[in-house]
Amino acid sequence: MRRTVVIAGLGLIGGSLAKSIMKSEENYVIGYDVNQDSLEFAILNGIVHETSTSFTESVQDADIVILAAPISESIQLIGKLNELQLSKEMIVSDVASVKSSIINAASSLTNDKISFIGGHPMAGSHKRGISAAKAHLFENATYVLTPSIRSTEEKVEILKDVLKNTRSKFIVLSPDEHDEMTGVVSHFPHLIASSLVHQARKWGDTHSYLPNLAAGGFRDITRIASSNPELWQDIFYHNREKMSVLLEEWIQEMIDLKILVDNNKKNDMITYLQNAKNYRDGLPSKDKGVIPSFYDVYVDIKDQTGAIAAVVQLLADQQISIKNIEILEMREGITGVLRLSFYSKEAQAESSIFLQNNGFDTTIL
Repeated sequence: MRRTVVIAGLGLIGGSLAKSIMKSEENYVIGYDVNQDSLEFAILNGIVHETSTSFTESVQDADIVILAAPISESIQLIGKLNELQLSKEMIVSDVASVKSSIINAASSLTNDKISFIGGHPMAGSHKRGISAAKAHLFENATYVLTPSIRSTEEKVEILKDVLKNTRSKFIVLSPDEHDEMTGVVSHFPHLIASSLVHQARKWGDTHSYLPNLAAGGFRDITRIASSNPELWQDIFYHNREKMSVLLEEWIQEMIDLKILVDNNKKNDMITYLQNAKNYRDGLPSKDKGVIPSFYDVYVDIKDQTGAIAAVVQLLADQQISIKNIEILEMREGITGVLRLSFYSKEAQAESSIFLQNNGFDTTIL
């Protein structure tokens, strides 16, 4: 039986879902967006079967609708769905990283043809837009479902079947559970990363060379501060109660940490750092999370013609795919550092060993 699936919002997430859903011949995928360039890209690259700039027209005969717009826009689309005269039942889901606001809006649906199942595929990319969409973006990622109004176990299974080619790991959570956990491991870190960048920017007024020193590790731990500001403002707004609590806890944490620093509490500081290290080192490494992972290998190379090409060619011959390449330091006549980013921890380890066997010095931090 063929299902009509509408993806409302063809950005990174919506486009990636469309690509995976298109893998099944059971699905006929319609992409809705207000951006004509995104629609043209989707058609030209076979990401959807057809496109539309009219939300109400695109969903009229849909079996499944997935709202992949920003949170506030998705809430508006839920309101539009409620006004439709539908001839058959429809399952509606979303991809928002804050569930309480979405589920509250869905709970007000009076259209008895609509069943709502909240969703959040917990993986992403530092790139945005449909041009960055990947069918494998959510592979091995946790996909949270929050069943809501008129949803049943049967309808949850139908949605899972539509999404099966994402190869995600589905779990069911309440909206509050979801928002607390994503607040801790995704939303709050964005605030902290932004605050670290602001602190460095202010000190940059005193030390003009500071931006040069802020490369490497500082760029890594603040990488997520480069995310879409408008999108993240919307997320912070809808999860503002959780953010306020976490900020309060963080302020107290910093007060306690300042006491350790001010009073040179050596043993307490070692314990504090060791406990942090133990917890961090024990985090799962294979599963994808809400903040994109980077598996880096640092390679020492000489400043000479073909040095970078040699490294890349060696890995290409081994069929190892490189996600990103960055030159961290390269001055005339001295050894530089090449940072290679990979898609998995396995590729990281394999590349490091292989390059070492071919005479290169490598480091994994």
